[in-house]
Amino acid sequence: MSRMVVRRARLTAALLIASLSLLVFVPAVAADEGLEVTTPYPAVAVAPGSDVSLDLTVSSIRTADVRLELTGVPEGWSANLLGGGYVVDGVSVTNDEPAEVRLDIEVPGDAAPGETTLRVAAAGGGATDVLVVTVRVDAEAAGDLSLETPSPVLTGSTESAFTFSLTFRNDTAQDVTVSVAAQGPTGWEVAATLTGETQAASTVVEAGATQAVSVAVTPAEDAEAGDYPIAVTATAGDRTATADLGVRITGSYAMTLSTPGDLLSAAGSAGSPTTMTFEITNTGTAPLTGVEVTATPPTGWDVTFDPETLATLAPDAVGSISATVTPSGEAVAGDYVITFNGGAVEEDAEDTAQIRFTVETSPIWALVGLGIIALILGGLFYIFRTYGRR
Repeated sequence: MSRMVVRRARLTAALLIASLSLLVFVPAVAADEGLEVTTPYPAVAVAPGSDVSLDLTVSSIRTADVRLELTGVPEGWSANLLGGGYVVDGVSVTNDEPAEVRLDIEVPGDAAPGETTLRVAAAGGGATDVLVVTVRVDAEAAGDLSLETPSPVLTGSTESAFTFSLTFRNDTAQDVTVSVAAQGPTGWEVAATLTGETQAASTVVEAGATQAVSVAVTPAEDAEAGDYPIAVTATAGDRTATADLGVRITGSYAMTLSTPGDLLSAAGSAGSPTTMTFEITNTGTAPLTGVEVTATPPTGWDVTFDPETLATLAPDAVGSISATVTPSGEAVAGDYVITFNGGAVEEDAEDTAQIRFTVETSPIWALVGLGIIALILGGLFYIFRTYGRR
């Protein structure tokens, strides 16, 4: 009996060893069958009325045609497996080249809050696998669209061109097609463009991504100093994002320098002062301060102004400054050009007028000439009278 017990024990031990050997050396295919369907996001939260797209990967340790079946889709929902632009019911895979499939889910706007479970079943090459996808419907999971800018208000004169840089942010769970538009005051030129999208009216912004937006603003020529609103709207389907911008106009600075009657000539004698009046008109939309007139006369000439400066000049106002021109005492009779410059000390406004100044012969020399002629004529008269009788 003892020998029989020993033999049975030895046989039992051999069977145990063989079983352990099989467990060690059986390929992994026996554990998971070598077929797997995966996604990076098996559980998502969306708002009612949203669309969901999930990328699926079908991998296998062997070459096989894998059939796919989608189940668990609630009534009123829509879900499809897509690949290559088609709705697919299966894919072909090899041990070194998995297949990519996209699961598109449309959640109706009246979907009740809570979790819904969908299943993607795969079968092929003697193996099966099931991917469980959980969709949680939550009104607060919609995400948002926004337009942001670090500089919502820009300041400059009427002649300035303004450019705003904004960022459109898609914080929703789905890709959106966005277009932008901007509106400004009447007579202003306002244009919103998608940065980097040449001549494109719209572009697709992926979920969680951003798109740069540029808004160019040119004020109307007659825009007065003040604050002006600019409204920017980004539209994606039935949703919008807005940004309120502003332009602060400090006014335009411009002037004209002229004389009464636009007379651009004057005359005087060498060494004698001649006074002429200049009119400065503020043709801008903002006040001018420290308005003055300067001159560039010929060498040896003297030009003075009264008053030297106009403290301020309101828009459309006209100010006067008198200039006294004294040609050099040695100036030869003839025409000379004097350049007069009008400008504001604190603003970028200026204008120029060129005056042709004629230096005339002095009246003293004319009298001297007439006296000499009279003496000559008197002398001739005396000679003829005295010696003419002989």
